[in-house]
Amino acid sequence: MNVSGIKRPARPTAAGSGQIAQVSEHARRELVELLEAQAGSLEGSIETPIVGLSIHRIMRVSGPHHHLQTAALALIAQGSKRLLIGDEVYTYDPLHYMVSSVDLPVVAQIRTASPTAPYLGLRLRLDLEALGSLIRDEHLPPMPRSDPARGLVVNPLCPELLDAVLRLLRLLSTPRDIPILAPLIQREILYRLLMDGQGVRMRQIALLDSHTQRVAKAISLLRQHFAEPLRIEAIAREVHMSVSSLHHHFKSVTAMSPLQYQKQLRLQEARRLMFMADLDIAITAHRVGYESPSQFSREYGRLYGISPRQDKRRFLDRLMTP
Repeated sequence: MNVSGIKRPARPTAAGSGQIAQVSEHARRELVELLEAQAGSLEGSIETPIVGLSIHRIMRVSGPHHHLQTAALALIAQGSKRLLIGDEVYTYDPLHYMVSSVDLPVVAQIRTASPTAPYLGLRLRLDLEALGSLIRDEHLPPMPRSDPARGLVVNPLCPELLDAVLRLLRLLSTPRDIPILAPLIQREILYRLLMDGQGVRMRQIALLDSHTQRVAKAISLLRQHFAEPLRIEAIAREVHMSVSSLHHHFKSVTAMSPLQYQKQLRLQEARRLMFMADLDIAITAHRVGYESPSQFSREYGRLYGISPRQDKRRFLDRLMTP
């Protein structure tokens, strides 16, 4: 998938745009300071003592990088980032947050970063079991049901959500408080996301028998059996949907068909095997489900813009560079 070939950018909705001005400069500055204090001079992804919370510090523009985006909330304190899902583009920055509710193959690109002003962000894994518990709470205000929407959304950052995130980060300076207070604040963060303008998207993933939850089950099956031939009829039966309904709702949530989704899973795993396990290209192709190495090479080239052999050589060259 070539970034320059994307023709249909998806932007944050105008609804809630008035919230942007309400987030104070002081709060945004504190977010930068808290992330800087935790990251120090480290670069890359840094895990914290709070389970599911990681910090990202990157000193130069990078990407595109292909990876699987799992259910998470992501905020940027400094810099900007672009995500590609299918043929759609989502860009976010310190005035917006990203939330994903299903596992999605994405292409990520850090757009703004430098040694003097590194990209600073955080990622909080969403506990879908806790989300389901919150949705079943009788005191949660009702929201109208709606058709499935994208499993990823970029929204304007509201002060209530930022305040909860700041309180979660402050716990890192008092580790003894984390076991008791972190789960409470994380529950509040889930509540803020549910009550935001696009919260209905998150509710769908935890609602029993919703189309979105059925799509999530189909995604899980594809992930478990991505190297096997795609049997869409069997998956449709497993999630209690017709084939046509599964295709329609799957694309509504993921911006791609089940076959396209499976291809991205296969090719991402192939790249990992070639780089990390140092497997031969033909063995790699077979391991991820391709009977024909030539077909594997063609599809690999379409996604990454380079042949498997060239990509592996470039990776090995980087390792040898001091």
